Amino acid sequence: METLMKTQTTAEVTERDLSEQIKKVTKDSHVRAENTELMLSFQRGQVSLRQYKLLLSSLYKIYQALEEELDRNSDHPGVAPIYFPTELARLDSIKKDLEFFYGQDWREKIAVPVATKRYCHRLRQIGRENPEFLVAHAYTRYLGDLSGGQILGRITQRSIGLKSNEGLSFFGFPGVSSPNLFKQLYRSRMNSVDLTEEQRNGVLEEAVRAFEFNIQVFDDLQKMLSVTETQLQNGSTHSEPVKTLQPSETIIITSSPVLMMVLGLLVALATLTMVFYTL
Repeated sequence: METLMKTQTTAEVTERDLSEQIKKVTKDSHVRAENTELMLSFQRGQVSLRQYKLLLSSLYKIYQALEEELDRNSDHPGVAPIYFPTELARLDSIKKDLEFFYGQDWREKIAVPVATKRYCHRLRQIGRENPEFLVAHAYTRYLGDLSGGQILGRITQRSIGLKSNEGLSFFGFPGVSSPNLFKQLYRSRMNSVDLTEEQRNGVLEEAVRAFEFNIQVFDDLQKMLSVTETQLQNGSTHSEPVKTLQPSETIIITSSPVLMMVLGLLVALATLTMVFYTL
């Protein structure tokens, strides 16, 4: 009887863990993310240099918004427990990769889709209005990248023919000696965040929204790639001013391979398998 009671208590605690609740409510979204064209390209090892550069450009904008809001709210009780800039920050690594591929004037050359701008706007909004919601985005992005980073890095290196690790800084976490142990620590810190029932429900809804934003970004990147390929096929190789592409302006070429990084998906993007999103 005593053993049964302990088992039931453990199960109840687990069900109340924020990390477990997020995994449960995002299960369907996770599957959808894994089956986007971008994710499937990673699984097939069919990542082109153009795909990778477009992905890095969007990740730069996303992590710039996320990490600036985390920095600004680092003392907030809903953020402080999961604030690990030394171990997890991605922005400087992405800048390094973009400079490698585009040159020192990379900021003038990168392009991002509308979905990326919407994602960034949402991160800025909750940073101002509901900082505790940032935990949903941080968990989804960081743990996804951490789970699939090494695998996706090797896939990318082989696919685009890089002879060294230059251009692949995004996939490395030099501040994390053991990804598995760190993920355990991160989940424990997440579960310790003190939330009201209303706030907890809000975080869970935000986790689903985070996956949806990532899926939309992947889809828009594919559309951007399709437009570029169409221009090349038509002989339109001259330089044009960079602009944000609206989904309605794009032509989808379903036969083109698309860059997918998790989660792992996490892979892991799984999850970048993303196993960009592997949590």
